[in-house]
Amino acid sequence: MAQITDDTRGEVKQIVLDFFSEECEIEIDDITEESNIIGDLDGDSLMFLELIEIFKKKYSLNIELKTIGKYAVKNPVQTIGGLIDMQMLIIEHENNILNL
Repeated sequence: MAQITDDTRGEVKQIVLDFFSEECEIEIDDITEESNIIGDLDGDSLMFLELIEIFKKKYSLNIELKTIGKYAVKNPVQTIGGLIDMQMLIIEHENNILNL
């Protein structure tokens, strides 16, 4: 598990916004935490997997994709804010996320 600091959410949010801005070719200022990933940004599940890999490397996470998949089925994410919240849980709890 990675150490969560006061700056972690801001850092995670910036990475998510930068990622979707670049991948979806949308101005970063046009993306909010309420933006729907599929409906508003035309995102897809492959982008989610790419983003997970970015966070796994950045925070040296030891979590299996199937664990994230199981969690996501029970707790689907539709918005940028929801994705940020889920990523914070993954960083903090890694494979224990299923026990939440």
